[in-house]
Amino acid sequence: MRRFWMAGGIGIGLCLSFLVLIVVGTYSAAAGLAGAGAAGGRALGLAKGAVPAKYQNLVQKWGTLCPAMTPALLAAQLYSESGWNPSAVSPADARGIAQFIPGTWAGHGIDGDGDGDRDIWDPNDAIPSAASYDCELAKDVAGVPGDATSNMLAAYNAGAYAVIKYGGVPPYQETQGYVKAITTLAKSFERPVGRVAPSQQAAGAIYFAQKQLGTPYLWGGNGTPDQDGRFDCSGLTKAAYESVGIELPRVANDQYNAGPHPSRGELLPGDLVFFSDDLTNSRAIHHVGLYVGGGYMINAPYTGAVIRFDKIDTPDYFGATRVTKDGAAALPDRSADAKSP
Repeated sequence: MRRFWMAGGIGIGLCLSFLVLIVVGTYSAAAGLAGAGAAGGRALGLAKGAVPAKYQNLVQKWGTLCPAMTPALLAAQLYSESGWNPSAVSPADARGIAQFIPGTWAGHGIDGDGDGDRDIWDPNDAIPSAASYDCELAKDVAGVPGDATSNMLAAYNAGAYAVIKYGGVPPYQETQGYVKAITTLAKSFERPVGRVAPSQQAAGAIYFAQKQLGTPYLWGGNGTPDQDGRFDCSGLTKAAYESVGIELPRVANDQYNAGPHPSRGELLPGDLVFFSDDLTNSRAIHHVGLYVGGGYMINAPYTGAVIRFDKIDTPDYFGATRVTKDGAAALPDRSADAKSP
């Protein structure tokens, strides 16, 4: 709250040695790249499609309003607040895409599009107002030691006075959690400036998924006994990473934000691969699979099919996410609204 489908499957008859090579290859790739990491500093560019196209220019422009802000950070806040829903209303009456409470809006809302009014429901006003409000807070705590971005986010959550009083991020569990969540989530909106660090849990997730090969698909399936161990696409990927201690959201378009986004040429086994009806909008993602190398994924494709291998290079291929534990933990809980896939 702003305080204020697929081509036909390859089947399951691939030889065991191929599966062994996949798992061993995952560990080998992780070992070989573990020291590489992401080069350079924080990115100002946005990952392809991470921000819906109709808001991308706004976020890119206003996300550079002050030095403590980046477009990815602004995107992370908006996604966390409303999931890009301009009609969202919280139980506390926070409104719109940026979730301003009316009293806060009265003092801090701006006419972002210059049309003569300040409309809390209009993203053309609300997104610039969110950036402007953050930068006001950054200015209020500019003299406080420590990281300017963390202090700005802490002021947003706990108030500027608390940041000044404690000389940095206050020792409040909620505030420290908020700062960590937004700064971590921002990484999923950044266009990488170097190689994305490999996942250390990838092999275990693949091992889980390959054990499900041949299992019939079930819309809404989570693999529970009453569902005869059946899955849909995002249920399978969620369960695969849950088996290695990472809790993903239930739906595919939220799973996309669980980590940074390697390019097609940088994919590693264990990456989640996504498919969308709109290649400019991650919210339109309709399918997810688990990449296993060689241009193939394990996935639960559709009703009437079984969990199987499929090629990823299709016209609706959207992109990939390298899941991280911190990235998954930073995602807002939308379980009450979750629907398959």
